[in-house]
Order: sequence, then C-alpha cells, then structure tokens
Amino acid sequence: MKLLSILVLSIFLVSCGATVAVDYDKQVDFSKYTSYNYFPTIDSGLSELDDNRIVQITDSLLQQRGFVKSETPQLFINFYARESVSRSRNTIGIGVGGGGGNVGVGVSGGIPIGGNVVNQQLTMDFIDVEKDELVWQAVAEGEMKERATPQQKEAYYVSVIQKILAKYPPGKK
Repeated sequence: MKLLSILVLSIFLVSCGATVAVDYDKQVDFSKYTSYNYFPTIDSGLSELDDNRIVQITDSLLQQRGFVKSETPQLFINFYARESVSRSRNTIGIGVGGGGGNVGVGVSGGIPIGGNVVNQQLTMDFIDVEKDELVWQAVAEGEMKERATPQQKEAYYVSVIQKILAKYPPGKK
C-alpha cells in the first residue's frame, strides 16, 4: 500500500514537477562507467533524513540500470540543494460588481490558499574518480509543500531523481 501511495504521489508530482538542466563533458565516453559511490564528504544542505532518501532512491534507480555500488568506484556522486520558501501561487478569486445604465464597476482579488512552498534547486554531480574531474551535472528545480509528510517528500525525490537520471547518459533518448 505504501508503494502504491508513493507511486500515485509520484505521478501527481511528475505532472507538475521539476525541470532539469544538464551539462557534461563532450569528450567523455559515458559507456565506460559501470560503478559508483557517493563523494566521501557530502554537505547537501538538507536534513539527514532527506540525504538518506536521496541516496536510497538514487541507489535503487542506478542499480536498476545495471550500475554497481562499489568501494572502488569509477564515479563519485555528489549532491547539494538550495532552498527558499515562498507563498503558494494558488489563489481563490473573489469579485464584486455592480452597475446601472451603461456603466459597470467591479472589484476583484485573490486569497492565497495552500500555505507556503519550498522552492528547491537540487544539483547532482558525477565525478570521474580516476581523473578527479566533474564529467556530468544535473540541476533540477522543483517545489513541495513546506509541511510535506515523509511520504510526500519521498514521492517528490523519486520524481525529481527519476527526471535527473533520465538525462544520463547524455544523448540517451
């Protein structure tokens, strides 16, 4: 049941979700990379709970694609986030109008609903361990409710990381 609810939330979030931009080294043969691990000193700016969610989701998605998590990896993965809080852009409109003859007057306004949202920019780096060089980077921008439940956060990260990894390796359709 938990998986079903995460899937439903994930589908909902994908429909309104994050945008992803990618940059990479055009000289690199990405087909040679088959193993990964995480950069030894990740300072993501997120909570330890969110760090663990990102690691677990990334592990699952990469291993589904045939990657192996290794103590002697070819790629180090690093991730970090910047967040800001803003008011929800969702509003309910209210209008009042009146008129007589050929003259009309109206006043309208919007009442914000839905509370605050967290705007997040999540960056994921793939670093060639042997060369110690950044070879691929994705930047995803999305938003979630400020008071999101653990299930909503997990669904958000599933959606965002799926979108990020859909663009790896470069040139893959």
